[in-house]
Amino acid sequence: MAQMNMLQAINQALHQAMSNDERVLVFGEDVGHFGGVFRATAKLQETFGKDRCFNTPLTEQGIVGFANGLAAQGMRPVAEIQFADYIFPAFDQIVNETAKFRYRSGNEFDVGGLTIRTPYGGGIAGGHYHSQSPEAYFTGTPGLKVVIPRDPYQAKGLLLASIRDDNPVIFMEPKRLYRASVGEVPEEDYELPLSKAELIREGSDITLVGWGAQLELILKAAERAAKQGIQCEVIDLRTLLPWDVDSVAASVEKTGRLLISHEAPLTGGFAGEIAATIGDRCFLYLESPIARVCGLDTPYPLALEQEHMANEHKIYEAIVASVQF
Repeated sequence: MAQMNMLQAINQALHQAMSNDERVLVFGEDVGHFGGVFRATAKLQETFGKDRCFNTPLTEQGIVGFANGLAAQGMRPVAEIQFADYIFPAFDQIVNETAKFRYRSGNEFDVGGLTIRTPYGGGIAGGHYHSQSPEAYFTGTPGLKVVIPRDPYQAKGLLLASIRDDNPVIFMEPKRLYRASVGEVPEEDYELPLSKAELIREGSDITLVGWGAQLELILKAAERAAKQGIQCEVIDLRTLLPWDVDSVAASVEKTGRLLISHEAPLTGGFAGEIAATIGDRCFLYLESPIARVCGLDTPYPLALEQEHMANEHKIYEAIVASVQF
């Protein structure tokens, strides 16, 4: 075990994936010579050469289109989109090509070896073009997997599993935690299961569900609630598509209450899908309406970033309201 921040864990995962499989290539904007804007790919080009880690032109559509072609020929490309805010020019390639390759060919060919890495979310004073959380746009697209880690240990294990999975994966990294989140990480190669949520705190009064950087805020709110005698069960979804319905439903059947929190705006956010599914599945167990604590329905602001975010105080107040309903 070694102490690592999330960037170091991701970098080590990429090193190990490339060492163990020569089909793994890493490319994107500025990833080669100095390791990308966040240094997540540092020393990969130095170690594996310019044929396996290289810069691309500033064209996200071209990056993903190129990655689709490589994956269709049996390679395992790891394509970096520098910020999740920049992924929209590649939306057509991802939704209409990446996600549908296998289906349209009757499983004769696919791009299952493709992983798209991209940093998402706010909390770094990045303003409206460097702070968005666009995960929900992709959760309505059958054929993709959407994976979001919450800490260094999860980031390494989930990234290695994503690169080796036989389906295209969008791997979204909470950039606010790149250097802020530090923890014990095994130095050896390991994988964590995709599409399996993790129960990270047991409780009896309410179930709290989130992913990525939001888990830090959810856990702080749960600690505060515990001082008031409210025992919160906390679940990290980890994979949003396909998500672990059974684990969330089992928890809600126990606690009778559900609160979902994410950084993206409320309207159209993935919390709505979770609420609808659990409402169908667990209606007779619910003691209060399902609560959602999310970002505001505005473009991501710079000066009012803290007001926009679904912080621990908003989550705590929603916990109390749900329990006292």
